[in-house]
Amino acid sequence: MKIPFCKYEGTGNDFILVDNRKLNWKPDEQTIAWLCNRHLGIGADGLMLLSEDPGLDFRMTYYNSDGRESTMCGNGGRCMTAFADLLGLGGNEKSFSAIDGNHESKILSRFNGGMQVTLHMLDVTVGEHDATHYYINTGSPHYVVFAKDVMHADIVEAGRKIRYGDRFAAEGTNVDLVEVFQDHLYVRSYERGVEDETLSCGTGVTASAIAVAMEIPSNPGFFNVQTRGGNLKVSFRQLDNHFSDVWLEGPVKSIFRGEIEF
Repeated sequence: MKIPFCKYEGTGNDFILVDNRKLNWKPDEQTIAWLCNRHLGIGADGLMLLSEDPGLDFRMTYYNSDGRESTMCGNGGRCMTAFADLLGLGGNEKSFSAIDGNHESKILSRFNGGMQVTLHMLDVTVGEHDATHYYINTGSPHYVVFAKDVMHADIVEAGRKIRYGDRFAAEGTNVDLVEVFQDHLYVRSYERGVEDETLSCGTGVTASAIAVAMEIPSNPGFFNVQTRGGNLKVSFRQLDNHFSDVWLEGPVKSIFRGEIEF
């Protein structure tokens, strides 16, 4: 059995993508974990299946590299937009469903080997927060911590301490460290399911930008965000603790194509 796949990355967050409209492939956790293993398989932060969804261009199903189906992935949604474009689904504007609901995405520009893609995230209402952290769900849960010298921080140690603490040990949470500079934010993310730092996390960058907006009411309605894997932009409309018209923008690139053989 041979299954065609494409590998894409969005600011260093990389994924194995499969057109599942006719295959109806149902990989188990062990198979997904093997494919995502960077030493024994293809290597990726996750695997995504594109399937049909009546009335929309497609449906996106996302699995973390541990093999388990997970919640929304922002960079994954942007990569899936590029993959759907390769398959001829929709125009420059696409609509699709994911585990957290329906989304829109737009291809803003194209360049050699990739494109600039923006993704409409769901509305967010901020609840839990204190002087040290925000806990925000942007399609996936994120524990956002304000920190200094984030570039040199031990994000894995900090992330595991929170993710495996008593509160989150069972279900897990993603953990983000954010630092505010004059013209941008710097964010590093520890992702559950990967159980390590990823070079970028779209829902984490979005959660971090929203947390900073809560601290800076005079914000311009957007933030440029630097990650280890590249630069993103988060824009939004804010009314007190409610955020609407939230968009995540950044580059997406095709890495390679191949076949999975069983």
